[in-house]
Amino acid sequence: MRSEGEFVHETDLIRVLGPIDLMTAAGETSVGSAMSRRLLGALVLGAGRAIPISRLQWSLWGDHPPTSADSSIQTYVSRLRRHLGGDVIVRVDHSYQLHAAREQIDAIRFEELVTLATETGDDAESRRSICHEALALWRGDPFGEFVDEEPFRLEAKRLDRLRISVIELALESELELGHTEIAAAELESITEEYPYRERLWYLLIEALLRDGQRVKALRVGQRLREHLRAAGLEPSHELRDLEARVFDERDQPAAFDSVYHG
Repeated sequence: MRSEGEFVHETDLIRVLGPIDLMTAAGETSVGSAMSRRLLGALVLGAGRAIPISRLQWSLWGDHPPTSADSSIQTYVSRLRRHLGGDVIVRVDHSYQLHAAREQIDAIRFEELVTLATETGDDAESRRSICHEALALWRGDPFGEFVDEEPFRLEAKRLDRLRISVIELALESELELGHTEIAAAELESITEEYPYRERLWYLLIEALLRDGQRVKALRVGQRLREHLRAAGLEPSHELRDLEARVFDERDQPAAFDSVYHG
């Protein structure tokens, strides 16, 4: 445990892409009680900004904070400082602010890797590697036990949508690299988890088509149509075009690139 005046070490990582905790050179480190974790999560939400104590009160107790809310927050901050270092959470007038480098918060590091992956151009190998590095930061639901609670719910959903987009990007890269079996196996699993994410189904059909599994690709397309019909939705033009390609024995893999990269 750190002394009150010690900064978070440059290799430490505050983690919210899963249970809220701290990763240090010594391994995973708990940051105390559920209220301490909730407070750290709230500070991460406003990383780089001073968060008014009144806002922190709402984050911890909603619309009905106890009369001892101010002193309780001081206690939780003191406990967090023992893990993070005395200068990592600072008092600014009637606010608290988390002082940590961007790369020391896993959610921020994740988003920066996502941006980097989308800027790789035609380098599928680098794109796949960066996507895998970003996804490796995930350990479960964002903000752990607070994923469905305020003030974390909306941010958790946003991060999860971004995670799915990275999975799609990684699997697109696998297809570009010719790893059709790997892509198909992963896509068969994840389409069960996200049955209305049409892009994932598109990639699965494409992977099966490239792998020579035309009949299975047709069955997958039919299953997707059933999912969409149950939700009152219609398949996109891109999906209908792909289905037409499944029937076309003259189909060439390059057509996939023309749809998504041309």
